Amino acid sequence: MDEYNLERLNFLVVDDNSHMCALVKGILNALGVKNVVDAADGADAFKELRHYNADIIICDWNMEPLDGIDFTKMVRTASDSPNPFVPIIMLTGHTEMNRVVEARDAGVHEFLAKPISVKGLYSRIRSIIERPRPFVRAGVYFGPDRRRRNNPAYMGGERRKAAEGGGGEDAELSQEEVEALLNG
Repeated sequence: MDEYNLERLNFLVVDDNSHMCALVKGILNALGVKNVVDAADGADAFKELRHYNADIIICDWNMEPLDGIDFTKMVRTASDSPNPFVPIIMLTGHTEMNRVVEARDAGVHEFLAKPISVKGLYSRIRSIIERPRPFVRAGVYFGPDRRRRNNPAYMGGERRKAAEGGGGEDAELSQEEVEALLNG
């Protein structure tokens, strides 16, 4: 496994829970990150982006007044967005399939279920570094290409319906199932 030197990357951590924010910052520092700025909600984070050139954003989903999904949409599509291309890692304790899809469709690069670990966060950062995705505009969507790989066996529009099979939209997914969904 290649270890990356992350000390020159700028991270923005967005979380209204000061304990979770401190935990994420501690993990980043343990990974060698030197430049971390935090914000308590999406509105503060958007203001922070105006003068802080974040290379990666780590954002909680559930915040007030501007949650992680609305923040992501603002970063991607607002006319005054300082960097619509910045990679965003969404943190949440809710891993239902409909939430994973909603985060993906908002323009999130990676999805990380709580409780977080050093290994889990590093793997998302590594994924952003090793597998950058082009940005696409399709209708109202603007963000990283939601297709993570080219599947030559793809035969048309109904491929995912057959794969969804059971569980329903409110079933909790494991981190492995989340990754499989994002990689499918």
